[in-house]
Amino acid sequence: MLRDNTAPVNQFLSLPKVELHRHLEGSLRLTTMLDIASQHGVTVPISEFNLSELVQVQDQDPQTFTNFLEKFKTLRLFYKSPDVIDRVTREAVEDAAKDNVRYLELRFTPVALSRAEGFPLHDVMQWVVQSARDAAQQFKVKVGLIASVNRHESPDLAEQVAWLSSDYIKDGLIGMDLAGNEAEFKSDPFYGIFREAKQAGLHITIHAGEWGPAQNVQDAIEKLGAERIGHGVRVMEDENVVALSKEHGMVFEVCVTSNYQSGVVHSLSPHPLPRMLAAGLQVTLNTDDPSVSRITLSHEYQRVYEQLKIPTSLLKQSVICAAQAAFLDGDEKNKFVKSVQEELNL
Repeated sequence: MLRDNTAPVNQFLSLPKVELHRHLEGSLRLTTMLDIASQHGVTVPISEFNLSELVQVQDQDPQTFTNFLEKFKTLRLFYKSPDVIDRVTREAVEDAAKDNVRYLELRFTPVALSRAEGFPLHDVMQWVVQSARDAAQQFKVKVGLIASVNRHESPDLAEQVAWLSSDYIKDGLIGMDLAGNEAEFKSDPFYGIFREAKQAGLHITIHAGEWGPAQNVQDAIEKLGAERIGHGVRVMEDENVVALSKEHGMVFEVCVTSNYQSGVVHSLSPHPLPRMLAAGLQVTLNTDDPSVSRITLSHEYQRVYEQLKIPTSLLKQSVICAAQAAFLDGDEKNKFVKSVQEELNL
């Protein structure tokens, strides 16, 4: 049931939230980037306003995946030292905690973080794992890490990331993700790698059905062993894939603002989210890249409430859905879900 209404963002700031789809590389604060540029000699504009044009989607920008991905070319200039990677990881966790996110799954791309200064993959992963663990304790928020690899890069690199990730499962690196340019690159070369990663104990989430067709969602489920789908909004183009997703209890990590900014939908009003809910799919709300999109998760909830007319009752159910789909195991998940249900009076 949908309704026309408005609500202050503070209503959603106070709501306990769960985020399953946030990229570290899309979470850098502008002020932090200016500090890093000053300390490490990164050549960027000296004002937040001018820097924003390079690393954040602007209202006047073309709403295309090429423009969206272009922002990351500048962002990847900033990973200049272990201290920088530590700082941006801590701040990403802190920003989520300030937004009343109780559990955050933060995905990061080890290959991208390593390239700015040629850091070893193992070192980069260790830095992020340690920083996230420390920040989770400091800001009193649960954090799980997901190592992401890109379709356009070598499967050999993905295999290295998978092998290294399995060593950090006990330290909070709980999953793997396949991301990147879905419009131009296939997932076929990664089938075996992700099956082996799952056998090693890593959870699997796959970007699919964002810039590519519903068939990619089916491939993610059947060929890559996906437990969740990143974005997945084009699933609605094929009723058979919708049925398959329901059969497998697939959970979709929907990022409404990102979908609009990257050209997946041409405006917010026809976004597939309401139809996904009406079809009985399990849907969660997420920011994707909060700094790039200039949003918080609370803003995303407000936007869905006001512009897509999703009532608060369904938004609360999406929080529970996210808690139930979290890559937590056993008693820890059960206790967390129960605590969120009690706080939401559900």
